[in-house]
Amino acid sequence: MKRLVFFAAAAAALALAGTAAAALAPWTFVGTGTTCPVVSTYSNGVLHLEKNCTTSTNAAAGASITGLAGQTFSSGSFTLASATQCQGGSPRFNVVTSDATFFLGCNNVTPTTNADGTLTYTFTPATIAAAGNQVPFPTGSIKTVDVLIDVQGTADVSQITVNGTTEVPVPAVNGPTSKSQCKHDGWKTFTSPTFRNQGKCVSWFEHHHTAKSGR
Repeated sequence: MKRLVFFAAAAAALALAGTAAAALAPWTFVGTGTTCPVVSTYSNGVLHLEKNCTTSTNAAAGASITGLAGQTFSSGSFTLASATQCQGGSPRFNVVTSDATFFLGCNNVTPTTNADGTLTYTFTPATIAAAGNQVPFPTGSIKTVDVLIDVQGTADVSQITVNGTTEVPVPAVNGPTSKSQCKHDGWKTFTSPTFRNQGKCVSWFEHHHTAKSGR
């Protein structure tokens, strides 16, 4: 599963090559011939991810972190709404470098519990070592970085950082490319066009995409 999701995420990142600064780019992936409702939206500082099918299904939801190519991965972190959202090493960072592909899962470090009940998972050589060196820490020059889930369930991921920088999306300028991007307040992230509510966002998608496809 990790290998399949890696190829999907890498493709998404390559499609965004040329982005000058690091930024989150939400994506969803469903394998050919597979059915699975997956969601990846960003709103109010939270990346909301859902995989609404069995873990074994070839599908995932996540976000590429663009603009990091050529850098060295020195640290990463993210915060989850609750401990129950860490399942089987997911969410995790997939870090592809000139040396190898590295997987940094939420179960590979000991989280810090925050005052509001959220938990922050920090990935450095020290935190990986403190948790028993379950996985190797990334070496080499970064090619792509993604944060994702590929197990059944949901995750509300916030305060996503790489190399000390908090990652957020570049404001969308071309409207939604799927209905799922309008859900969970995703409609609020669009600036060109803007929408008054989720229904207006869905209507825009149906008019500009469904009609053009002839469906």
